[in-house]
Amino acid sequence: MPETIAIVLNGRSLSVAMGSTVAAAMLDAGVACRTSVSGEPRTALCGMGICYECRATVDGVVHTRTCQLLCREGMRVESSR
Repeated sequence: MPETIAIVLNGRSLSVAMGSTVAAAMLDAGVACRTSVSGEPRTALCGMGICYECRATVDGVVHTRTCQLLCREGMRVESSR
């Protein structure tokens, strides 16, 4: 069984496998990374940081590309609105 770490996703504590990207953790939790201007939920599309669909607020930094960022213990992630 892989070692896990805890992050906070939209105010909820979540246990994720060490080495997971933030986008993967959000996808596994069923949480969209952001909401489009028309109100549609959006999530990682390319997985390479090119499409910017995976943007979320991570530790207070807005528009962070979550597909390029590994989860860290205690990280705070908020879906972008």
